Amino acid sequence: MDVFLELAVILVTAKLGGYISSRLGFPAALGQIVGGILLGPSLLDFVKYGEGVRLISDLGVIMLLFLAGLETDMEEFRRVGLPAFVIASLGVALPFVFGYLVAIGWGYPRMEALFLGGVMTATSVSLTASVLMEMKRLRTRVGAAILAAAVVDDILGIIILTILVGMNTKGTVYTQDIAILLVEIAAFFFFSYLLGRGIVKRVLRGSHRINLPETVTTVALVVMLVFAYLAEYFQIAAITGAYLAGILVAGSEDARKITDKVVTLGYAFFIPVFLVGVGAETDAHVVFAAGTFAFIYSLLAIAGKVIGCGIGGILSKFNPHESLQIGVGMIPRMEVGLIMANIGLAEGVLSQQSFSIAIAMVMATTLVTPPLLKVVFSKG
Repeated sequence: MDVFLELAVILVTAKLGGYISSRLGFPAALGQIVGGILLGPSLLDFVKYGEGVRLISDLGVIMLLFLAGLETDMEEFRRVGLPAFVIASLGVALPFVFGYLVAIGWGYPRMEALFLGGVMTATSVSLTASVLMEMKRLRTRVGAAILAAAVVDDILGIIILTILVGMNTKGTVYTQDIAILLVEIAAFFFFSYLLGRGIVKRVLRGSHRINLPETVTTVALVVMLVFAYLAEYFQIAAITGAYLAGILVAGSEDARKITDKVVTLGYAFFIPVFLVGVGAETDAHVVFAAGTFAFIYSLLAIAGKVIGCGIGGILSKFNPHESLQIGVGMIPRMEVGLIMANIGLAEGVLSQQSFSIAIAMVMATTLVTPPLLKVVFSKG
């Protein structure tokens, strides 16, 4: 199929799938993934993700993490502090261990098992936030804890992804390599944030002198791409650089305007191509063939967040029921989980089978969260 017609079909599918999903009470992203499954080899086999479409999809990933950085409230992040970190850390550690151990027990290679553990770690802020907003529970103490912990959770997920990509590149999983990678990540974040904060603000301010349409937005996108490049140059995932670029741009006076423009650009074109592509690269036949493992993997993904974040809540002085609410609120995986699975596939670590299983887990956790949230919060 011609690339222009393929993109047209992808975009129409993304918006129709997203609309239907939203009407049914689920996130639009879920409908876009399902639309991709319909278009892909699982059913219609209608689209082929060639080099041109894949580039657009890759830019969609970068923009998604850039937006996540733009939406990160650093002041709120500092204020919530320790409780969010405790909740997020346990909510990352337990699912990671669960995913790794079940994959090893099922006979997966060590590196692939580590990626399957990594995909389990990150929480989707958007899904839980939308449900809690609808229930008017977002501005409660529990709601604030969930959102703050989910932000920390995503950062930890990105760090884990960066470590795994680096370990795969170096071909080893020794402790000293993990330590070196952690130092590289810390140094990259520290120096980029320390030096970049002032430079990015000055560059964005200076861009006002160029009297052309959307110059400020263009310069912000240049910052995003440069940081993505620098991250890859230092053997760190490009999405890490894009996320940091978003945080730096968020500190400028043009942040709100840039966010609005990038949301428009990203969700109109690039991000839907990425999300439909995730579905198109998911082979439903493989998921059904590996049904038992996919079911156990998804079940452990749910249990890992409920138990890990629940324990973190209790340690952070929440009562047991509030801790259960926090645990349930942290169940859904979407953006970073999808990105981790996608990069695992691109790196050649995840097979088509394990990629499809990871996507099935993302979809399962997304589907069960809204009804579970309504149950635990209605009894609170």
